[in-house]
Amino acid sequence: MRNSIALAVLLSVACASVHAITIDAKALARFDVSYAKCEARFPSMRGHRDEAYLSLWRVQLDDKARAQLKASRSSPEYRAESRRALRPVDKSASATAASRLEQQCQALWAETQRVTKGKQ
Repeated sequence: MRNSIALAVLLSVACASVHAITIDAKALARFDVSYAKCEARFPSMRGHRDEAYLSLWRVQLDDKARAQLKASRSSPEYRAESRRALRPVDKSASATAASRLEQQCQALWAETQRVTKGKQ
């Protein structure tokens, strides 16, 4: 459920026309854990993690952005938050969480498609 909340927060934080972003390694780790769950449910999302993350801020994926993401993912903060986010969750709320995750994955993918098609 924590991962679903993180994904929802990232979706709600999206703002228009930002050309440079500062990547929060902890938020990126939570996003990556949630996105991996989305990839498992929706095969069309596979291989578009960076694009999806940057689309939240309307930033186009380029070499500079890839380098920033790579640097963030190699940081100790990212690794620690990834381990924390991967901890097992309470199974009693799993049906509700699964439904929310599915809705959030669909919304994220729709937004990613909208932003990336607009930039081409």
